[in-house]
Amino acid sequence: MKICNLFGALLSFELNNQKTIDMIHRKIFFLPFILLITCVVHSQEDDGYVEFNDRKNVVHGVYLGLNTQYGEIEGEPTYQGGLKVAYVANQQFEVGFSGTFFYSEQDVFNNTLSRDEDLVGAYGGLHLEPIFFSKSLINLSFPLLIGAGAVGYVGDNYNSEDYELTEDDVDALFVFEPGVSMLFNVSRYLQLEAGVKYRFSNKIDLDFSPVTRINGFSAGLGVKVGVFNMGRNRYKKNI
Repeated sequence: MKICNLFGALLSFELNNQKTIDMIHRKIFFLPFILLITCVVHSQEDDGYVEFNDRKNVVHGVYLGLNTQYGEIEGEPTYQGGLKVAYVANQQFEVGFSGTFFYSEQDVFNNTLSRDEDLVGAYGGLHLEPIFFSKSLINLSFPLLIGAGAVGYVGDNYNSEDYELTEDDVDALFVFEPGVSMLFNVSRYLQLEAGVKYRFSNKIDLDFSPVTRINGFSAGLGVKVGVFNMGRNRYKKNI
């Protein structure tokens, strides 16, 4: 009996010892998972959340612009008015349409009509404008207009009742006009600009005209009204 009791005690000790070893093995097996969960929870406590977002915070905008400029053509005073409609990409680049009307006091005498005439014209086309320092209050930009239009002469003291406008009185115009501007961000909806441009044109052929090209500098002011920072990335979060 004593031998049986001793054998039973040894067997019971062996089983208990085996359970203890199995429990230790289980703890060792689950230890890496416990450490991983602890690290994730700690990271969330530090940052507030874990964000998985690879979209850039691109800002879009559109505006309508009006401007007025003063310059010279062949040394004579020239007045200009302009209109722009453009899309603004990320406050760094504009693309759209720009149109300009100009009036130049040339006082050219027309023998046929016996009157002094001034040069008038209009042109419009593609507007491109890269913008630098767009996050600052004052930006620097380099506008460029590539377009076409028409030019001709108008005047007073018109004496001929039978005169009719012909193709010789108007000529086609092709313009390449680069410039440099300062942009002032007044608000999200309003921007002011001041700049200088130089106009290059093709050669024009008009009767009694000493002007063969309308090349020349012009300087002026403008205003842009629109929304310059709409369409932000709604998935972008600030920590």
